[in-house]
Amino acid sequence: MSLDNKVDELVVGLVSVSDRASGGVYEDKGIPALREWLEAALVTPFRVETRLIPDDRASIEQTLVELVDTVRCHLVLTTGGTGPARRDVTPEATVAVGTKEMPGFGEQMRQISLHFVPTAILSRQTAVIRETLDHAALIMNLPGQPKSIKETLEGLKDADGKTVVGGIFAAVPYCIDLIGGPYAETDPGVCKAFRPKSAQRQAAQRTKDTA
Repeated sequence: MSLDNKVDELVVGLVSVSDRASGGVYEDKGIPALREWLEAALVTPFRVETRLIPDDRASIEQTLVELVDTVRCHLVLTTGGTGPARRDVTPEATVAVGTKEMPGFGEQMRQISLHFVPTAILSRQTAVIRETLDHAALIMNLPGQPKSIKETLEGLKDADGKTVVGGIFAAVPYCIDLIGGPYAETDPGVCKAFRPKSAQRQAAQRTKDTA
């Protein structure tokens, strides 16, 4: 498979970190949940690269570097390995390969989870930007459970459909814009991406047409 990306194609790396799933003890549910959510949320072209690896810091770091530097992903989502247990080292590996920390993503993830369990404060999920000379990617740590993955990405709504707490993915497309990635659009019925008016392509096109 060629590693040359189409200009308008978003490349997303999906990494599930689990000793038991990677060892075949049970079926991984993290990657299928991430893929399913992305297929529902994204309305622009994208492809995914998947990796199932153990809770080993060296393996996690190597995988993240490969996905960004070689595969040239624009976005990498990890699931698993973010708790306080000795084997939970995904955040450490993520920070180690990053060039900029993006703490707001982790803060919002914990705000979402705190609506359900007080132990959400034990989560150490984080996000970073990894930059090379000619490429950059956003790397984010997500929860391990499919239900929590969905809630974290798209946020929470009440019975009337009003947003109670915003999901983190609303900020992802604009972040990818800012680091030089492709323009990604979402289905607002799943997760409405936010961009300033000056960064919205349709708004820019209307201005150009009326100039």
